[in-house]
Amino acid sequence: MTPSKDIARLLEIMAALRTPVTGCPWDLEQTFETIAPYTIEEAYEVADAIARRDLPDLKDELGDLLLQVAYHARMAEEQSAFAFGDVVEAITAKMIRRHPHVFGTEEERAAGAAPGFWTRIKAEERDAKAKERAALPASREPRSAEALPTGRRGEGQLADVSLGLPALMRAVKLQDKAAKVGFDWPSLAPVFDKMHEEMAELEEVAGPADPRASAPDRSPALTAKIEEELGDLLFVMANVARHLKIDPEAALRAANDKFTRRFRHIEQRLAEQSRTPESSTLAEMDALWDEAKALERTPDPS
Repeated sequence: MTPSKDIARLLEIMAALRTPVTGCPWDLEQTFETIAPYTIEEAYEVADAIARRDLPDLKDELGDLLLQVAYHARMAEEQSAFAFGDVVEAITAKMIRRHPHVFGTEEERAAGAAPGFWTRIKAEERDAKAKERAALPASREPRSAEALPTGRRGEGQLADVSLGLPALMRAVKLQDKAAKVGFDWPSLAPVFDKMHEEMAELEEVAGPADPRASAPDRSPALTAKIEEELGDLLFVMANVARHLKIDPEAALRAANDKFTRRFRHIEQRLAEQSRTPESSTLAEMDALWDEAKALERTPDPS
């Protein structure tokens, strides 16, 4: 087996890995469910390479993500459900269908991207997919709503917001969907009011909790209530970001990077003194944190 730029070679490799007896024992044990976390992880690795503007790394990460597509398609083919070619056909058909102003008739191209066409096409796709599901044998029907976890998909305006999205991103998409039918605050001010309300509710319920105690040391009822109120606060914070037209995922990633950068400064400065964070006081580390903040505000003389 040799490397190739032909997608057929990747499919051959995947088939070989999944061939009983001669294949890879680990690959043979995998299912859609066990591979799904890797699929999500690889998508994040792609986003990370893009954020770092590392094109050689992006090439490799896109390959890893492509492998995930080939992996799922191979498992589906083993069940006689669909194959990789069907996946390609489905996405090419979708792209053509969703761009009548590019691939449509002369009249459609002349009309351009008419308002509302995207919503109409997606509704038609949902109807077609419902018919496809209805034609499946009972053993291959999607899990019923009752069998799905919390946040389950079903019917209605929010049904096509994917469960697999990061929670913060999904919150924004759910809010966007609801806003399209008029369920939204008219301005940012009441959203801030709701944020303050949710913060007060979290403070009230978390007040009896000992911050030094781990969750198992609290009563299950109190832990559940704190979790609920924290979730409400995070949800409304996503709504604040949406009204400000800020991507909360990007904002939080930037905050994570800033925290990592400043904490690394603390570690480096302590290392210059042959010390570690564990051997330092909080006050000492806070001072170094403020030093890191000051350095970031100071213009680079070069």
